This record gives sequence, C-alpha cells and structure tokens, in this order.
Amino acid sequence: MNQGTVKLAVISVAINLFALTAFAQTPEEKGLEIAIEADKRDEGFGDSTANMIMELKNKQGDTSTRYIRIKTLEVIGDGDKSMSIFDKPADVKGTAFLTFSHAIKPDEQWLYLPALKRVKRINSKNKSGPFMGSEFAYEDIGSQEVEKYTYKYLRDETLNGIDCFVIERYPAYKHSGYTRQIGWINKKEYRPEQIVFYDRKNDLLKTLTYNSYQKYLDKYWRADEMYMENHQTGKSTKLAWMDYKFRTGLQDKDFNRNSLKRAK
Repeated sequence: MNQGTVKLAVISVAINLFALTAFAQTPEEKGLEIAIEADKRDEGFGDSTANMIMELKNKQGDTSTRYIRIKTLEVIGDGDKSMSIFDKPADVKGTAFLTFSHAIKPDEQWLYLPALKRVKRINSKNKSGPFMGSEFAYEDIGSQEVEKYTYKYLRDETLNGIDCFVIERYPAYKHSGYTRQIGWINKKEYRPEQIVFYDRKNDLLKTLTYNSYQKYLDKYWRADEMYMENHQTGKSTKLAWMDYKFRTGLQDKDFNRNSLKRAK
C-alpha cells in the first residue's frame, strides 16, 4: 500500500468515526425516544371502561377489598380524563374520584365524598399522598404524559424472560413525591413491565409490577394485574382489572364535577 493509499484510508476512517460520533444518541435522547414511542403505541383508543378490584394488604398480612369502576376519555394534545367510582364495601360506596391529567401543568383532581355530599379538590401540592389508603399515590393515578418527565436510557436487560429497555425518568413536577423512577420497557411492545420508585430522599420506596397483559382492538395492551409493593412500610396494593370495553361513546360531559355527584 503506497503512502497516498494509506493517507486516504486514514481519512476515510476519520470521517466514519466523526459520522458515528456526530449521529450517536445520548442516553437522554434515547430515553426520550423510547418514552415517545411507548406513548405513540397507545394513541387512538378514544375511551374505555373497566371494572377493578383493589386489594389492600398491611404489614401483618390483613387484607381489605374494594370494588371500583373506571371510565377513561382520551384527550389528544393533553392528558386523559378519568373517573373512578367505588361500589363496595359500604363505607366507600358512592365515593368518586375525577382526574384531568395534563402534560405540563399540574393535574386537576377532585374527590366526591357521599357522606358529606360535597366535592373536595385535591391540592396540587399534595399529590404524593396515598389514594384511598392504597400504595398508589394521587400522582400515580393520572395518565403518564411524556412531558411530565425527563428521561435517560440506562441499559438493556432481560426481566422475567422479557427483553427490556431500562430507562430512568425524573419528574418535571416540583411537588412530586419522587426523585426518580426506573422503568423496564418491553422492547417489542413498548409497554411497562416494572417501575421502581425512589422517594424525595432518593431511597428505594416501592415497586410496581405489571402482570398478564391482554391486547385489545389488535393494538392496545392492558395489564390484568398491577401490584404495588411499598418497601418502607411492608404494605402492598393489588389492582385486578377486568371487563375492558373501548370506544363506548363517553364524552366530555361525562367527566366534570357535576358528574361526580351523580356517578352510579
């Protein structure tokens, strides 16, 4: 190989290295890309209804069960609207919870308490509190819009035999109860398999596991079970979902403060 050929080869390698460097994604860019794709895969469902059984378990293993109906309305360009209506047991029957999720500004949430016959607005600074005594916080209940977090790709990892992206996300909301969350995202379906939450002191707080996914309308994945374990208190909450129906004709008027009072 003559000197000119060597020089051309060196230049070619340098150009290729520069191109690779110039177009290589940062961990932050890749994390955001994964989050955007996961969000895009769930667009277009319109509205849905489902029944849910919430099982609360304390550190001693004692359990209590609640029966809830869920209604959800997809909002294009913003967060979804949802309503949870408690049917059983008697002490919570008629309680209804309304959430207007938002992409950037704080979610709006209201709770109707039938014993008091009044609607209580949840303070936007108190979203880290437990929802109806469960291990799910108020901020866990709203739809998880991409803009609510910043992201960072950490690694690829297999979880329970499933190939996953592992990404870290940081709440953009300053009053969040979390410093960060680590999510395992199914590489094939872009659905969450597990999320680990860290509290304001950056200590491990709880783990959310998604089990037994079902596919609806040949596109939308929903977990039959969501299990939240609090590592600091020893308590846990299991949500068992059933009877999903999509595109049922729900409208904006079905999701307002007045509809909370007449929810049946």
